[in-house]
Order: sequence, then structure tokens, then C-alpha cells
Amino acid sequence: MTDLIANDAEQASESERTTLTIAYVLHVIGPFTAFLLNIAGVVLNHIKAAETRNHFIRSHHSWMIRTFWWTLLWLLVFWPLCLVLVGFAGYAALGIWWIYRVVRGLVNYSERRPMPA
Repeated sequence: MTDLIANDAEQASESERTTLTIAYVLHVIGPFTAFLLNIAGVVLNHIKAAETRNHFIRSHHSWMIRTFWWTLLWLLVFWPLCLVLVGFAGYAALGIWWIYRVVRGLVNYSERRPMPA
């Protein structure tokens, strides 16, 4: 099974890898652009996840898609809680979780391992 996954990572085309790298870059620098690049990144993820048949590439796109939508959901939940100061702790925890998700995805990508479904 591990050989099949490794083989899948090796069979990914160069353009698929480049697109995936661009998507990761958009998500990483997104917080410095008021999250506008994160929106561009998730649109790219949705388009490319639907186009590729490569499990390795699709798993990374799906990972970033889930990270984006869960982050957005929790941002909306914590926003009203900021009025009672509880939301700031939630934002801090969410920031740590988001960093973990992006770093874990990048590490697995660099090691050519797929993301969990």
C-alpha cells in the first residue's frame, strides 16, 4: 500500500505539483492580505481537486479546502464572542490550529505523502 501511495506521488505531473505549490503559497501569505489570497487559494483548490485523478495531489487540495472552510466557520463563531472577550482566546487557538494545518500539509507535501481523508 505504501508503495502505491509513493508511486502516486511520483506520477503527479509537474504542472499539478506547481499548482499545488502555488495554492499552498496563497494560503500561507493570505493572512497578510486580509485573507483575500486565501479565497483565491481555495477557489484554485476546488477547481484542481475536481480535475486531478492523482490521489496524492487531490488529498492535499482537499486538506486545504477543509482547512479554509473550517477556519471560516470558527472565525464566524468566535467573532460575536469577542464582545465578551472569550472570542480572543478562540481566535488565538484557531490561529495555532491553522498554522498546524498549513505546516503539516507543507511537510507532507515535501515528503511526498498524501494527507488523510
